[in-house]
Amino acid sequence: MSLKEQLQSDLKEAMKSGDAVRKSAIRMAISAIKNAEIDKGGPLTDEEAQDVLRREVKKRRESIEQMDQAGRADLAEQERLELDVLEQYLPRQLDRDEIEAEARSAIEEVGAESPRDIGKVMRVLMARLKGRADGKLVSQIVRELLSQ
Repeated sequence: MSLKEQLQSDLKEAMKSGDAVRKSAIRMAISAIKNAEIDKGGPLTDEEAQDVLRREVKKRRESIEQMDQAGRADLAEQERLELDVLEQYLPRQLDRDEIEAEARSAIEEVGAESPRDIGKVMRVLMARLKGRADGKLVSQIVRELLSQ
Protein backbone atom coordinates (compact mmCIF):
# COMPACT_ATOMS: atom_id res chain seq x y z
CA MET A 1 0.00 0.00 0.00
CA SER A 2 1.40 3.39 -0.96
CA LEU A 3 1.79 6.19 1.54
CA LYS A 4 -1.05 8.13 -0.05
CA GLU A 5 -3.35 5.09 0.13
CA GLN A 6 -2.36 4.56 3.76
CA LEU A 7 -3.23 8.18 4.56
CA GLN A 8 -6.63 7.83 2.83
CA SER A 9 -7.37 4.64 4.77
CA ASP A 10 -6.30 6.18 8.08
CA LEU A 11 -8.41 9.27 7.36
CA LYS A 12 -11.51 7.08 6.99
CA GLU A 13 -10.72 5.36 10.29
CA ALA A 14 -10.16 8.69 12.04
CA MET A 15 -13.49 9.98 10.72
CA LYS A 16 -15.31 6.85 11.91
CA SER A 17 -13.72 6.98 15.36
CA GLY A 18 -14.24 10.74 15.75
CA ASP A 19 -10.53 11.48 16.29
CA ALA A 20 -10.52 15.17 15.35
CA VAL A 21 -6.77 15.76 15.75
CA ARG A 22 -5.81 12.76 13.65
CA LYS A 23 -8.42 13.65 11.03
CA SER A 24 -7.17 17.22 10.78
CA ALA A 25 -3.49 16.25 10.54
CA ILE A 26 -4.10 13.59 7.90
CA ARG A 27 -6.29 15.93 5.85
CA MET A 28 -3.53 18.55 5.85
CA ALA A 29 -0.99 15.89 4.80
CA ILE A 30 -3.18 14.66 1.95
CA SER A 31 -3.75 18.24 0.83
CA ALA A 32 -0.01 18.96 0.83
CA ILE A 33 0.64 15.81 -1.21
CA LYS A 34 -2.09 16.73 -3.71
CA ASN A 35 -0.61 20.23 -4.09
CA ALA A 36 2.81 18.70 -4.73
CA GLU A 37 1.28 16.40 -7.34
CA ILE A 38 -0.29 19.38 -9.07
CA ASP A 39 3.05 21.20 -9.04
CA LYS A 40 4.81 18.12 -10.44
CA GLY A 41 2.10 17.43 -12.98
CA GLY A 42 1.67 13.81 -11.97
CA PRO A 43 1.54 11.36 -9.08
CA LEU A 44 4.30 11.34 -6.47
CA THR A 45 6.41 8.34 -5.57
CA ASP A 46 6.36 7.24 -1.94
CA GLU A 47 9.76 8.88 -1.43
CA GLU A 48 8.49 12.18 -2.83
CA ALA A 49 5.39 11.94 -0.63
CA GLN A 50 7.63 11.36 2.39
CA ASP A 51 9.59 14.49 1.43
CA VAL A 52 6.32 16.43 1.47
CA LEU A 53 5.50 15.02 4.92
CA ARG A 54 9.00 15.94 6.16
CA ARG A 55 8.38 19.54 5.08
CA GLU A 56 5.06 19.51 6.92
CA VAL A 57 6.76 18.12 10.05
CA LYS A 58 9.41 20.83 9.82
CA LYS A 59 6.69 23.50 9.54
CA ARG A 60 5.00 22.11 12.66
CA ARG A 61 8.25 22.17 14.63
CA GLU A 62 8.91 25.78 13.64
CA SER A 63 5.33 26.74 14.52
CA ILE A 64 5.63 25.08 17.92
CA GLU A 65 8.83 26.99 18.63
CA GLN A 66 7.25 30.31 17.64
CA MET A 67 4.08 29.65 19.62
CA ASP A 68 6.07 28.70 22.71
CA GLN A 69 8.02 31.95 22.43
CA ALA A 70 4.78 33.89 22.06
CA GLY A 71 3.32 32.23 25.14
CA ARG A 72 0.57 30.39 23.23
CA ALA A 73 0.85 26.99 24.89
CA ASP A 74 -2.66 26.02 23.78
CA LEU A 75 -1.86 26.43 20.07
CA ALA A 76 1.57 24.84 20.52
CA GLU A 77 -0.05 21.77 22.08
CA GLN A 78 -2.42 21.41 19.11
CA GLU A 79 0.56 21.54 16.75
CA ARG A 80 2.41 18.95 18.87
CA LEU A 81 -0.52 16.55 18.60
CA GLU A 82 -0.62 16.97 14.82
CA LEU A 83 3.16 16.58 14.66
CA ASP A 84 2.88 13.24 16.50
CA VAL A 85 0.37 12.02 13.93
CA LEU A 86 2.51 13.05 10.94
CA GLU A 87 5.69 11.51 12.38
CA GLN A 88 3.99 8.09 12.37
CA TYR A 89 4.17 8.10 8.56
CA LEU A 90 7.90 8.80 8.39
CA PRO A 91 10.87 6.51 9.07
CA ARG A 92 12.17 6.49 12.64
CA GLN A 93 14.50 9.40 13.33
CA LEU A 94 18.01 8.59 14.54
CA ASP A 95 18.92 9.65 18.06
CA ARG A 96 21.94 11.78 18.92
CA ASP A 97 24.25 8.81 19.62
CA GLU A 98 23.44 7.16 16.29
CA ILE A 99 24.02 10.43 14.42
CA GLU A 100 27.30 10.94 16.26
CA ALA A 101 28.50 7.45 15.27
CA GLU A 102 27.64 8.11 11.62
CA ALA A 103 29.33 11.52 11.82
CA ARG A 104 32.54 10.00 13.20
CA SER A 105 32.52 7.48 10.35
CA ALA A 106 32.00 10.22 7.75
CA ILE A 107 34.77 12.36 9.28
CA GLU A 108 37.19 9.44 9.00
CA GLU A 109 36.02 8.67 5.47
CA VAL A 110 36.71 12.16 4.11
CA GLY A 111 39.75 12.77 6.32
CA ALA A 112 38.31 15.90 7.93
CA GLU A 113 40.52 17.51 10.56
CA SER A 114 39.11 20.95 11.34
CA PRO A 115 35.87 22.95 11.25
CA ARG A 116 36.84 24.09 7.73
CA ASP A 117 35.98 20.60 6.50
CA ILE A 118 32.35 20.71 7.64
CA GLY A 119 31.09 20.99 4.05
CA LYS A 120 32.84 17.81 2.94
CA VAL A 121 31.53 15.86 5.93
CA MET A 122 27.98 17.19 5.60
CA ARG A 123 27.75 16.23 1.91
CA VAL A 124 28.65 12.61 2.69
CA LEU A 125 26.68 12.43 5.93
CA MET A 126 23.42 13.96 4.72
CA ALA A 127 23.39 11.57 1.75
CA ARG A 128 23.54 8.67 4.23
CA LEU A 129 21.05 10.10 6.70
CA LYS A 130 18.50 11.51 4.24
CA GLY A 131 15.14 11.63 5.94
CA ARG A 132 16.35 9.92 9.11
CA ALA A 133 17.87 12.91 10.91
CA ASP A 134 17.31 16.64 11.28
CA GLY A 135 19.94 18.58 9.32
CA LYS A 136 20.29 21.19 12.04
CA LEU A 137 21.16 18.56 14.65
CA VAL A 138 23.55 16.78 12.26
CA SER A 139 25.36 20.05 11.55
CA GLN A 140 25.63 20.82 15.27
CA ILE A 141 27.11 17.38 16.01
CA VAL A 142 29.63 17.62 13.15
CA ARG A 143 30.73 21.07 14.36
CA GLU A 144 31.22 19.75 17.89
CA LEU A 145 33.24 16.76 16.69
CA LEU A 146 35.48 18.81 14.40
CA SER A 147 36.06 21.46 17.06
CA GLN A 148 37.51 18.95 19.53
